[in-house]
Amino acid sequence: MPAVVVIGSQWGDEGKGKITDFLAERADMVIRYQGGNNAGHTVVVGDKEFKLHLIPSGILYPGTTCVIGNGVVVNPEVVIKELDYLEKEGINTDNLRISHRAHLIMPYHIRMDELEEERKGPNKIGTTRKGIGPAYMDKVSRVGIRMIDLLDEDEFAVLLKRNLQEKNKVFEQIYGVKGFEFKEVFEQYRNYAAKIKKYITDTSVNIHEFLSQQKNVLFEGAQGTLLDNDHGTYPYVTSSHPIAGAACLGAGVGPTEIGKVIGIMKAYTTRVGEGPFPTELLGAEGDLIRTQGNEFGTTTGRPRRCGWLDLVVLRYAARVNGLDYLAITKLDVLDQLEKIQVCTAYEYQGKILQEFPASLKVLAQCKPIYEEFQGWMTDTTDISEYSDLPQQARTYIETVSEMINVKPALIAVGPKRSQTIITEQIF
Repeated sequence: MPAVVVIGSQWGDEGKGKITDFLAERADMVIRYQGGNNAGHTVVVGDKEFKLHLIPSGILYPGTTCVIGNGVVVNPEVVIKELDYLEKEGINTDNLRISHRAHLIMPYHIRMDELEEERKGPNKIGTTRKGIGPAYMDKVSRVGIRMIDLLDEDEFAVLLKRNLQEKNKVFEQIYGVKGFEFKEVFEQYRNYAAKIKKYITDTSVNIHEFLSQQKNVLFEGAQGTLLDNDHGTYPYVTSSHPIAGAACLGAGVGPTEIGKVIGIMKAYTTRVGEGPFPTELLGAEGDLIRTQGNEFGTTTGRPRRCGWLDLVVLRYAARVNGLDYLAITKLDVLDQLEKIQVCTAYEYQGKILQEFPASLKVLAQCKPIYEEFQGWMTDTTDISEYSDLPQQARTYIETVSEMINVKPALIAVGPKRSQTIITEQIF
């Protein structure tokens, strides 16, 4: 079955853009199924670096159809900027499709996000302040505005007036700030509609056509498993569902269509934002990994928190996503380390925990139990065959694979497409 879901197995930022781009060479369609422009991915093609936030990286291949699914919340201004950016770089964007059921991010969502983070102070979640959470709140509260509404000026006007009446009361009475003017927002979004209406369609029908023809379809998740609203480190999570099961909801397909699930994992662990992080490194080793791995957010530029690989997290991700294969990224970042630690379990109040705890109070008190590995102290960035990797690097990979019972399919030793070792064919 040619439908493959690619997900993040940690806290996000695992290198999904690179792996999606690599697999997209053989994919006929790439679908983004959740999240918003709070996610970002960087793809390196030759000497050129592309940074994208909403449009799937498959757009860099001329023959690949790219879909922004109904599960995504869309800031149309960001879509337009990305389209302009790609077209200036000579990339044809005619193959983009946007679901008419996708919900819009509105200016009041962004302002609400900013104000709420400021109000919470030290208890802030650490959002990107892009309006993602408030947009999903409106969706669940059944007052959201969808792409299909944007195409109907009369309907859009009715919905926008209704929402501004309520939102402006909140801004003025709760936060003490000025609300939004209907005319200004209406004209702004009417201009957006004129620019993107040709891309808006019933993407579920498009996806079904590709699947029924046995074409290769790639589902791309944003963020990572531990940022999932149900299965992540709640409340320090995103507002959607990055796990593999959400691909069906966010794209409009049945679960019987999914053939394989690929979990992307860094050779170490990072996270952005607040919340417990058992294997976090606060000293020189963490700084080295951050510098070598260029661990700064694509969307925000924030430095990422860095730590050793956590197999408790990966076993959890393998279970809740039903992982078939691993794609291991940034192995080369560990090239200079003489000793490498891997967390195999947690110690909590004298007990050994093999499973990832739901309680953040418990997680914050968990101490990692490490197994030490010998580093390879060799440059791996030019290696293209698995057998040519240093023995220590292969031991590291194979031990991790055995401990979580998931085979590696791809190993990245650098950001370029060519810096990818294939151990299992996906398509």
